[in-house]
Amino acid sequence: MKKLIRAETTTEKGELAAAEVIAAELDRFGVESRIDIWDTNRANIIARINSAGEKGALLFVCHLDVVGPGEASWEKPAFDAVESDGKIYGRGATDMKGAIAAIVTAIGQIAESGTRLQGDIILAAAAGEETNSCGTMRFIRDYGGQLPALAGVVITEPTDFAVITAHRGILWLKVTTKGRTAHSSTPQLGINAISSMKSFLDELQNYDIYAESHELLGNSSMSINTISGGKDINVIPDACSIGVDIRTLPTQHHQQFIEDFEKIFAKLKQRNSSFDAEVSVVREVQALETDCSSSFVKDFCSCLGTGETKAVGFTTDGPYFAALGAPVVIFGPGKPELAHKPDEYIEIADLDKAVKHYKNVILKFLG
Repeated sequence: MKKLIRAETTTEKGELAAAEVIAAELDRFGVESRIDIWDTNRANIIARINSAGEKGALLFVCHLDVVGPGEASWEKPAFDAVESDGKIYGRGATDMKGAIAAIVTAIGQIAESGTRLQGDIILAAAAGEETNSCGTMRFIRDYGGQLPALAGVVITEPTDFAVITAHRGILWLKVTTKGRTAHSSTPQLGINAISSMKSFLDELQNYDIYAESHELLGNSSMSINTISGGKDINVIPDACSIGVDIRTLPTQHHQQFIEDFEKIFAKLKQRNSSFDAEVSVVREVQALETDCSSSFVKDFCSCLGTGETKAVGFTTDGPYFAALGAPVVIFGPGKPELAHKPDEYIEIADLDKAVKHYKNVILKFLG
């Protein structure tokens, strides 16, 4: 795991170094893998242990990338993988280098033991989950049609060992208002895009996201988290953009939000003929809702000794894999509240616990 943290898989540096660490570890157990490389340093890694094929396969999914360390200070350097007081610190320790180390170890130990499996084990560790899910979409495009029948998919995100079957989706929108530049001494000759954005933001304050509250996921939400506009203080800005983060429910259609924004644009255009704006999708992932009463979920919970499943507000690549037609659960070591924070860590005892759980799951479904 320490090698995975030190691989420093930010978007800028790519995932190749971590993929190579995993490939070397799998090779040590005699498990073959394939690294899929693009754009020099972006990478997925795929491994498969073939079986008698009498049962549906298990697909374990991880992501290799991490968010950057941020500007806040760290007591322990973000990519040094410091071990202290039974914990390993570092960016990605929780999200999700710990889970990667655990599932690779579990798969390796089962392979090394010579256990005869009745269904295949497939491991897919993908690039770009934190930004645009590019690795997952690439994997499904290139390998989705080659996969055997799946018993289920396990996303190894940090859940503190809770079994997650539902989460909200994300819709990231970029709204840009357009104006006309002019010298700031003659503002009447220009159209101020920042002023236009203020008009839109005023309307957005009254925008009501219509959707009935979901039994598991609660309500949808919206927040404006980025804004940019203007180049010089003495120039009327001709463009201003905001980033809008909407967390959606299974019953909501993403296109409806875009249409609603365009209706607001039209309303503002009627008031002021110089108003001009456009909306574009930056990223979207649908909500996830796996049937808790399905046999896969019940059997998965049974081998972990729990009868309870939960829902979370954050989003994963799970919905992409749900499109393959197999039930999806999210389950992994690490406290999710530590993700993306300074001095992120995972407890070593939880890594050991995760290895045991993943081995139990594999033997339950494939043994």
